Amino acid sequence: MTHGGLFDSDALKEEVARLEGQTSDPEFWNDRARAEKIMTQIKQMRDRWEPWEEMTGQIDDLLDLFEMAKAEGDDSLEDDIRATLEELQNRYDKLRVLELLSDQHDPASCYLTIHSGAGGTEACDWVSMLLRMYSRWIESRGYKAQTLDLQEAEGGIKSVTLEVDGAYAYGYLKSETGVHRLVRISPFDSSGRRHTSFASVYASPVIDDEIDVDVAPDDIRVDTYRAGGAGGQHVNKTDSAVRITHLETGIVVQCQNERSQHKNKDRAMKMLKSRLYDYYKAKQEEEKQENAAEKLDISWGSQIRSYVFQPYTMVKDARTKTETGNIQAVMDGGIDDFIESYLKMKWDESQ
Repeated sequence: MTHGGLFDSDALKEEVARLEGQTSDPEFWNDRARAEKIMTQIKQMRDRWEPWEEMTGQIDDLLDLFEMAKAEGDDSLEDDIRATLEELQNRYDKLRVLELLSDQHDPASCYLTIHSGAGGTEACDWVSMLLRMYSRWIESRGYKAQTLDLQEAEGGIKSVTLEVDGAYAYGYLKSETGVHRLVRISPFDSSGRRHTSFASVYASPVIDDEIDVDVAPDDIRVDTYRAGGAGGQHVNKTDSAVRITHLETGIVVQCQNERSQHKNKDRAMKMLKSRLYDYYKAKQEEEKQENAAEKLDISWGSQIRSYVFQPYTMVKDARTKTETGNIQAVMDGGIDDFIESYLKMKWDESQ
């Protein structure tokens, strides 16, 4: 049986049965990391087909109720049938979007980095606004976010990196990778002129430890510096923050969340491996990834989405043409329409 035209539930059930057969082995839990990974795979597969089967059963029940009411000429159930049908439609829409997240690392948590671009003080304020937008979205989905690195600057934030913990966080947030453009009357301009600012967003998956990404010591440069922002006197007086530069690709990661330099370095290396895995995977898929989103100029002509506050209000995605005039809702975290449109576009392109 296929659900939503996207997957074969019988094949999933066969794979779950195979994996569950392994769990009956008396030595299954001897390798705890492997066992937990298999249990997670089983849960993820069950979470894919069971909601579809439950909804299919409810649709059958609703059809039976409709036929009965029709045969008996009973109009009293019409409102209940319509309400149930609407609820089932909403559930179908959500399940179908989830099924679009079929890539290997879509279920993973996510590193989300926002950098300021052209626009000076304006751009740093724009990063602060985007951070608030994504934080609201993260909260609305019940995810958890931890700030790994925060570089403050005049007017706002120069760059920030979050670790977003939650099922399919990467699958959803990968759609946000690219340059985001802001047009508004500047609060920093005493003449009240319109300004255009840019910021880049980059998402990469928190990859499994079993995936080997080879990073030789000669391939990187490690710098330490004093952590900024909140954290107390110890954080500000020691070189606990770590910056790692991958020399071949130019990818830079930073972490200052931990008080220990050693812990920050370990966290930064994990971030670097995630970024490198994503980078090389994309490069293999398309040679044009030499000009991938991370390498684009954070300025005119490279934006994926524009946010216009004046002289009118509009948010428009350049890739999917999805747009809305309710810019306040978007800035409060209402970006699901843009994410879903992107996922559907990528699915259509793959067919």
